[in-house]
Amino acid sequence: MAALCRDCLTEFDAGARCPACRSPRVVAHDELNSLSIAHMDCDAFYASVEKRDNPALADKPVIIGGGRRGVVSTACYVARIRGVRSAMPMFQALKLCPEAVVIKPRMSAYVEASRAIRAMMEELTPVIEPLSLDEAFLDLTGTTRLHGHAPAHMLARLVKRMRDELGLSGSIGLSHNKFLAKVASDLDKPHGFSVIGRAETADFLRDRPVRLIWGVGNAAQASLDKAGIRTFADLLRWERRDLADRFGNMGDRLWHLARGEDRRRVSANAPVKSISNETTFHDDTADPDILDGHIWRLAENVSDRAKARDLAGRVVTLKLKRADHSALTRRAALREPTQMADAIYRRARSLFDQVGAQGPYRLIGVGISDLVPDGDADRSGDLLDPDARRRGQAERATDAIRKRFGSDAIVKGRALR
Repeated sequence: MAALCRDCLTEFDAGARCPACRSPRVVAHDELNSLSIAHMDCDAFYASVEKRDNPALADKPVIIGGGRRGVVSTACYVARIRGVRSAMPMFQALKLCPEAVVIKPRMSAYVEASRAIRAMMEELTPVIEPLSLDEAFLDLTGTTRLHGHAPAHMLARLVKRMRDELGLSGSIGLSHNKFLAKVASDLDKPHGFSVIGRAETADFLRDRPVRLIWGVGNAAQASLDKAGIRTFADLLRWERRDLADRFGNMGDRLWHLARGEDRRRVSANAPVKSISNETTFHDDTADPDILDGHIWRLAENVSDRAKARDLAGRVVTLKLKRADHSALTRRAALREPTQMADAIYRRARSLFDQVGAQGPYRLIGVGISDLVPDGDADRSGDLLDPDARRRGQAERATDAIRKRFGSDAIVKGRALR
């Protein structure tokens, strides 16, 4: 059985410890050197960047997210042990972990770290499909001759470089298709390296829950439960046509995934289609002043992410969800693409003015789409709003001050509502 030390990268026959450095961090598998589809997922990425940049946080529970009425973006593993999870309302997270340090997201820092990781990936293969700032699929098929080592070796080298050069860690899933590679990357987090080979695929999946499938959320899970489908073994008992009749396109996909089949290719340079941010309230609200403050903060977060990625959007979207979970979504095209918080806020606010009286609301979100490079954005200004250019200049000056002195150096008055 082929084995690899994840600390010193020595390749050897299987054993509990590396014969060269005696490290127990060993990955061993019969198909280790023949698999080439991988999923790399950084470990608690935002929180890890904050801990790296502020060593005083090293042993503390850290939560990245908004204020008390916001939600958790991510949490470090110290906080996760206490039960804190992504998308959890902040008030609930702080009940579980009252000593947590809550930090507002610093998107520019996360994008910078993501770009450094991406550069390391590109040294391994040009076939990279990013899913977000902190995770991506990689196809290393045919790279063994180029690097002189199998993909597994190069992936272990990647996460070692991330740890040594960037102070960040990641987990690797290695398999023969995207579905199983992503499943594998979640098996041993953090600092994991898991392999699912072709020969073991059927046995590996058989008794596992179908919620393992990426994209099967609560609604899909409820539909599957009604059909008596809870495990992959349950799926295997269904005919392909019956699944398609019952669940449509998802049914055909489930039939293939139940057998560990996934024909999707790793798609290099898949474009980002939209940038959005949303928050869920502790108490439902119809107060326009409170909602206006949230619209501004959300627009500012979307703007920060767009600027960090050098992107701008032609369409602004406002999302609202009522207490009964019914949703309202409104979109509006702009005269020219923008990445400016002021422009995003003003259009989102005008959309809110159309539907605001239909509250109270439990969730609000703002986003931009139809994205373009920022070189095509915010050029001419708004002829119907002669003060727009002046506000844009002020926003750029504010960005420069925050970059130098911190995100809280200047706070807009409406953000305090």
